[in-house]
Amino acid sequence: MAEIFTSNTTEPISKPEEVRNFLKKMGIEYRYWDVEAGGKPLLDRTSLNDQEKEELLQGFENRFEELKSEYSYKSRDMIVLNPEIPGLDGMLAKFDKWHYHTDDEVRYIIDGSGIFGFHIQGEKFEVKVSQNDFISVPANTNHWFKLDENKKIKAIRYFQDMSGWTPVYINEADLVSSK
Repeated sequence: MAEIFTSNTTEPISKPEEVRNFLKKMGIEYRYWDVEAGGKPLLDRTSLNDQEKEELLQGFENRFEELKSEYSYKSRDMIVLNPEIPGLDGMLAKFDKWHYHTDDEVRYIIDGSGIFGFHIQGEKFEVKVSQNDFISVPANTNHWFKLDENKKIKAIRYFQDMSGWTPVYINEADLVSSK
């Protein structure tokens, strides 16, 4: 279950309905989708080759069909990150700076965890996502992403248009002045 950390609260927001309501108020869709046990052997593996990724994706095809029908997503892939990947920190450095995308950023976390940072409606907050969390960040939403201390995640990414996924970087100072 996702946890939300804001500057206005001393405890994280972690009750399912409160998480969903807070994110909905900020324009972010959140769902909790239980990861079925069928993919467990592959979920437990640190690394996956392309064939294993596709096999695991097939186990979640029902989710893709639902999203295609609901939002017209056209493609999906899987990202598997872990500390054994050469150059991981450099790869992640593209996303830990404030940016936005011209397409929705949609993730279904099937293993591991990470943290999204947002600046919406004048409020900065962080959302820690982990296994079973589905999050859809609307196009043109200022955010960043980083892995947590475990430095591992398996996430299914859904796309309407892959070209809209290129990050557009912004200065943090511009966020403050846009309050």
